[in-house]
Amino acid sequence: MNLIYNLKQNNPDILSCLANLSNDEVFTPPKLANEILDTLPQNLFSSPDTKFLDPACKSGVFLREIAKRLIKGLEPIIPDLQARLDHIFHKQLFGIAITELTGMISRRTLYCSKDASCEFSVSHFDDEQGNIRFNINSRHRFEKGKCVFCGASQANYESSDRETHAYEFIHTPKPERIFNMKFDVVISNPPYQMSDGGSAGGAMPIYQKFVEQAKKLNPKYICMIIPSRWFAGGRGLDEFREKMLNDITIKTIVDYPKSRECFEGVDIAGGVCYFLMERDHNGACNFTSIIGNQINTRERILNEFDIFIRYNIGVDIIHKIRKQTKKFMSSIMEAVSPFGLRSFVRGTEEAFDDSVTLISSAGRSYIKRSGIQKGKNLIDKYKVVIGYLNPDRAGVNNASDGKSNVTTKIAIYNPGEVITETYIILGSFDTIYEAKNCASYVATKFLRFLVFLTLSSMHITKLNFQFVPIQDFTKPWTDEELYAKYNLDAAEIAFIESMIKPMEI
Repeated sequence: MNLIYNLKQNNPDILSCLANLSNDEVFTPPKLANEILDTLPQNLFSSPDTKFLDPACKSGVFLREIAKRLIKGLEPIIPDLQARLDHIFHKQLFGIAITELTGMISRRTLYCSKDASCEFSVSHFDDEQGNIRFNINSRHRFEKGKCVFCGASQANYESSDRETHAYEFIHTPKPERIFNMKFDVVISNPPYQMSDGGSAGGAMPIYQKFVEQAKKLNPKYICMIIPSRWFAGGRGLDEFREKMLNDITIKTIVDYPKSRECFEGVDIAGGVCYFLMERDHNGACNFTSIIGNQINTRERILNEFDIFIRYNIGVDIIHKIRKQTKKFMSSIMEAVSPFGLRSFVRGTEEAFDDSVTLISSAGRSYIKRSGIQKGKNLIDKYKVVIGYLNPDRAGVNNASDGKSNVTTKIAIYNPGEVITETYIILGSFDTIYEAKNCASYVATKFLRFLVFLTLSSMHITKLNFQFVPIQDFTKPWTDEELYAKYNLDAAEIAFIESMIKPMEI
């Protein structure tokens, strides 16, 4: 039997070589699947009664690796191999495929045949799907142009001549009715996002919906690997973040800020993490951050802050800062689009009466001062500015030294100059001297590290400066002064220096 052969041999594993479907639907390498399975109590694999569900099968790797553990763990209870296989495949392992193709792949992985009812299946079923089902009739339910279950655009997904991505598990109000049974473990690597029907390839997260549906099943354990973007919330994730941070059943989180260190060759803004929810757990979470060879583990209270700080040493630094100040940069910064000028706004090439200089991604042009309806009090001030986009894509940084810029280059714009929403204003001042001192502060690794702690998307807003203390801008600032002011120790300084690139104004 192919399955038993794979258990006994060290041949290359085909599931380690599969090309990913996309950055939205990523195959799980067997090594990673086993790391996630290791977070579960191992006695689960010695019980003939434990039931496992993967509600988003792609390659079937979770079910296969669980099967390997059960085959070994149940040997003393069910000595006959074929009887053991039949019991495991019929009574313990269940899956829901995300597409018809991944259903076939998953059945081939688990049963050694895409048809579970044929002679080549290692355990015979009466129908070809076995316990890995794909419901071809699962559909979006559209209201006002959006799916009520997942938010998919009707214009994008209504057509019957393309894959609808109407994932069965999240397209029902009662997921428990799919198999009509109680599961002990729900484990998966769900799809991450879907196109929202907007321009420029806009997408909305959907992985949180798989977590929420899994909770409805009330299993003893939930294990999933998902993007870490929920740490700081964002589009469609604020409510999910709040629920997760206040969920005392989360026992373990393992975080990879750089997704390539988890999924080779895959860039996911904000990184990825896997977690274990244990229904009977009530307390702190064992949180591990993995960056290259640096592995840092600590017990954490997830809701200590409004967002989750993924670096344990960063929490220590924030505590030291908060002992000395209660005033932070987010309180003096301007909101997105401080002058109400969209990124596509352009002016004339020549100045004219009542004109101000417009700074946009296309360069300099001139627009009417009287036409600016927002931020009028800022027009005649010196403005310290950075770009709205995070140049490292929220931790997707493949630089050889592993260090991040965090922000784009810092600029100081003069009185009579305004900006589009492509940029954000960090501070506005009456004198160039104060503006330069503020810019010197923004250029420090200390400040950019504190912003770095909050990043979860490709954009920077004032909320990313919520841990950055306000300084006295009647003087310039250096990292050495800031390290001393907040009593950072050698390890904390070394960590900041290892993470953040130097920057010139």
